Amino acid sequence: MKLRALLITAALALAAIAALWLWRARAVDVPVVEVRLTQVVRTVQFSGRVATAARVDVGATVTGRVAQVAVAEGASVRRGDLLVVLEADEARAALEQASASERQAAARLAGLQATGRASAAAGVAQAESVLVAARAELRRTEELIASGFVSPARLDEARRAVAVAEAQRAGAAAQAQAVADGGTEIAQAQAQVGLARSARTAAEARLAQARITAPTDARVLLRAVEPGQIVQPGKALMSLALAAPVQLVAPVDERFLEQLAIGQRASVVADAFPARPFAARVGSIAPRVDAQRGAVEVKLDPDGPAPEFLREDMTLSIEVETARAERALVVPLAALRSTAGDGRAQVQAVRDGRVEDRSVRLGLRTAQAVQVLEGLSAGDLVLAGPQALAPGTRVHPQLVPLVTPGAQGAQGPGGSAAGALTRAMGR
Repeated sequence: MKLRALLITAALALAAIAALWLWRARAVDVPVVEVRLTQVVRTVQFSGRVATAARVDVGATVTGRVAQVAVAEGASVRRGDLLVVLEADEARAALEQASASERQAAARLAGLQATGRASAAAGVAQAESVLVAARAELRRTEELIASGFVSPARLDEARRAVAVAEAQRAGAAAQAQAVADGGTEIAQAQAQVGLARSARTAAEARLAQARITAPTDARVLLRAVEPGQIVQPGKALMSLALAAPVQLVAPVDERFLEQLAIGQRASVVADAFPARPFAARVGSIAPRVDAQRGAVEVKLDPDGPAPEFLREDMTLSIEVETARAERALVVPLAALRSTAGDGRAQVQAVRDGRVEDRSVRLGLRTAQAVQVLEGLSAGDLVLAGPQALAPGTRVHPQLVPLVTPGAQGAQGPGGSAAGALTRAMGR
């Protein structure tokens, strides 16, 4: 009896083992990933360049031969520092001539205001005395004629003498008025002084144009002039980068415009100095999109002082952090079977050895992975392969890493698989 029971038990065990073997033989081997909590960081990577807030081209305003170039490329200059000197012998001679003409006009004005007024006053006094004498002679003549001592013809002569004296006095008074303040001669002399002063100012300006100076604090980017060269107005002799905070400028594909925001942190690496990264922040986003390139211009400001190795137009590699989730359920994008416009998708999970469809709500997305907000739990197994299976299909799950070997290679030595996944950039 005991032997029979043992045989039955052994037979049942063998049958169970056979059934399990048959089930496993019929089950499909599928790659799966385990849903787990990890950090997700979404970034956007693009190339940029170093640019200053403004640059200006400096040139001559007159035609001339270069006598001296005072600065070299790369030099820092202050406002008013000498850059280029042109030959200016003719301008100096013109200035000397204009200065002499001004001095001459000023001397004439001073002479009119001093000796001219004194002479005019003396002329008025002399004319007054002559008029007084002529009038006195007229009175005596009238008295003598009345007494019968002289003939009436003398009266006409005396009257003419008075008229001449009055005319002389009027002329002297007019001359005195002309040299007085506001008089015509003074006004003319003052106008001559003004003209001469304007000519001297113009000559000084022409001479000053022979000295080209820095318009503001700046750094010399390009020197395109040498001593002895003939220069003309309109030709740029030097290109200056105005002293201002350094900015990083980059054209970013308009597809990522929704992800970008002012103030976002960025990591920047100059292609010429790959071992010296520095931090920056998004400072501004252009209000318009370049239609030809399909890109929007983004400007970033370095955090703190800009590195000293930065040069104008230097090429940069920029990675901007656009979103972050510290503890998120993550699945690879390959696990999504279908997506909807409402942020939901379908995945296939493995439960008790069988496939079942799950509807999930998605969150933060990177190039290789996506955050699951609802529909899955930590520890769930999700099909990661490209094939879709019918719900209820028996499967034999084969656990694979959360990221592909290719993603790990992109991360580089020392980078974790999860880190490669979470920092992957969508392009």
